[in-house]
Amino acid sequence: MIPDYLVTHSGGFHADELLSSVVLTRLFPNARIVRSRSSEWITPASDRIIYDVGGAYDAEARIFDHHQRGAPLREDGQPYSSFGLIWKHYGRDYLAATGLPEAHIETVHAGFDASFVLPIDLMDNGAMSPSVAGPLAVLTLPVLLETLKPVFDDTDPEALERAFGEALAIARSFLEAKIAGSAAKLRAEDIVLKAVAEAGEARVLELPMGMPFRSAVMKSGADHLLFVVHPRDKDWCLTGIRRADEGFELRADLPAAWAGLTNGDLEKACGVDGASFCHNGRFIAAAKTRDAVLAMAEIAVKEAVATA
Repeated sequence: MIPDYLVTHSGGFHADELLSSVVLTRLFPNARIVRSRSSEWITPASDRIIYDVGGAYDAEARIFDHHQRGAPLREDGQPYSSFGLIWKHYGRDYLAATGLPEAHIETVHAGFDASFVLPIDLMDNGAMSPSVAGPLAVLTLPVLLETLKPVFDDTDPEALERAFGEALAIARSFLEAKIAGSAAKLRAEDIVLKAVAEAGEARVLELPMGMPFRSAVMKSGADHLLFVVHPRDKDWCLTGIRRADEGFELRADLPAAWAGLTNGDLEKACGVDGASFCHNGRFIAAAKTRDAVLAMAEIAVKEAVATA
């Protein structure tokens, strides 16, 4: 049954009910968000979904709280917040509503749960502190969303509701961007795996455009690949492949003689007409044409193999 109301608690807000609201308002755009702790609203009924308030978790009754004794836990014993519960029950429908192909829904649902939802759950339950992010703690999404709450001495009676609406829009932009990125990564994976197969034993992988490629290269087992080339808006890019998700070590660096050079200086250093840029960190370079970037890639491969 389509709800008329999406009910969460009044007062200060946190990332879990904001992100839950993002999911639910996408699925039920005509439902009105009601922020209340009144028993008339936080009691289950056929016209509403209740989350982060109400003292119960009952999916059939459509109430999803996690503050009560005996609060719901994941299979591994880690706690849910309201966001985790809403994602568990409505996340797949949300992904379908975004137009994600059915074949990708389970993969994106599980990956998003592990990488985005679980940290929100842990932080909301006090099972993890933002301080684990060190100096970046103040830049974590839950902390940033809470900074949008009115200051303590704002006497405007509408300040909290207005702030909730503003925070909801920002939370929506982050969640939707993350989902879009996950979906795009899967689309890219299909393209990269095909390109890897076509490349055979070549050391350079050519892609039709810039896209995420490292995870697909790793998945393919193509350990022989050293560099990737692809067209950009007005030129071509040559980039290294990182060895692992953590850190910036590459399978092979671009030649040291190219570091920090541009245009004529780079052309002289590498002997390739059309070479236009090499980052001082030697992880990315550019050229004006496909022929030029492939020539640079060939030189880079020869040097990397010779010094391996």
